Amino acid sequence: MKFLLAFLFSVVTLFASDATIEIVKKVDSLPSLAIEDSSTVDDGTFRMKFFKMLSSDLNVLSIFNVEKRYATVSFDASSVLVENKDINYVLRYKIEDAIGGKYNIYVKMISKDEVVFSKKYELNSQKIFMFSAHAIAYDINEFMGEDSVEWIKRRVIFSKLVSAHNSQLVISDYTLSYQHVIVSGGFNVFPKWANKEQNAFYYTSLDGATPVLKHLDLKSSKITNIKAVDGMIICSDVSEDGSKLLLSMAPTGQPDVYEYDVKSKKYKQLTSFGGIDVNAQYMSDGKIAFVSDRMGNPNIFSLNPKTGSVEQMVYYGKNNSTCSTHGNYLVYKSRESSELFDQNTFNLHLMSTKTDAIRRLTAVGVNEFPRFSIDGDAIIFIKNYQTQSSIGVIRVHHNKNFLFPLAKGKIQSLDW
Repeated sequence: MKFLLAFLFSVVTLFASDATIEIVKKVDSLPSLAIEDSSTVDDGTFRMKFFKMLSSDLNVLSIFNVEKRYATVSFDASSVLVENKDINYVLRYKIEDAIGGKYNIYVKMISKDEVVFSKKYELNSQKIFMFSAHAIAYDINEFMGEDSVEWIKRRVIFSKLVSAHNSQLVISDYTLSYQHVIVSGGFNVFPKWANKEQNAFYYTSLDGATPVLKHLDLKSSKITNIKAVDGMIICSDVSEDGSKLLLSMAPTGQPDVYEYDVKSKKYKQLTSFGGIDVNAQYMSDGKIAFVSDRMGNPNIFSLNPKTGSVEQMVYYGKNNSTCSTHGNYLVYKSRESSELFDQNTFNLHLMSTKTDAIRRLTAVGVNEFPRFSIDGDAIIFIKNYQTQSSIGVIRVHHNKNFLFPLAKGKIQSLDW
């Protein structure tokens, strides 16, 4: 138990074209887009929240110059507002009351006074309005023929530290506008989605003397103990089909990488180095990336499970950790400074496994726990700067970063 607590702090303090080439789209070259609100609901606060969320989502798409002004107009008006007549696209929407406290949302996109896109959405509750905005942005992105942003509709799960040895597991949207505490009380960390459908997840419970890996089924709310191990046990990755897990375990006091078979409930040890081997991630070529201090400092290595051969992957920096993989790319955290009395800077770097090219993605603060989106289009991460804890989103091919701050508490780890 003491070893795991020490490890938790160590990972925080120690540890198109080629996406590693910065792609800068000039703002002036993007088409302009304005938003017109035609809603008939009386709740003005709700109307403004929806407008701001939709505007934010469309901005995150990074394919428009989104006008910030708020304007209202009849949904059936034959032309756009005068101030929008020179805008390339106008997105007009109407939220109206429906039966049972629900809402209908009508959307149409206008270009040169012609409706080029239209769709109806249903909203069951104001509490989840942000997911309707995300769905609209997703459909607009699809209509424009851009690469998929499936991630914008997915849920994020994170561990939030609320006090010493007390945390909550929270399910949210990527902007943190929606938050639902799914596990509270005790010390629960490192949540990991169990499948693509996001209907279950794994997490580590540190409530007892022995760390326990648990599985929570969101449909039944059933919690199952997977394995209890002295020292530490963390699920760092799940195979694409959900049948296998990569675990960081230390049953004998030495942390190594293990693979667990969900069906047979058996596991096998993949590394046996006399140091620290943790945070393993499945790679598309069948290999496994992981963090090890076998060269003296934390760094990223790859393991071939068939041959047992290990290769160093990153040669830049002396303290590299917490990685994530997608296709031929790997994103990892690297310490950029080594100050004795000042807070160190930890930045994220993107590396191609085909070319070894490296691109720095962040600039200031402590940036950690990067996770690729399911489609590889974006990277989500935790940013701690001064006293603020935020979720960050990097649009890799658009060279843009977005931050969504957490009002209270500190994000310990996340997945999406």
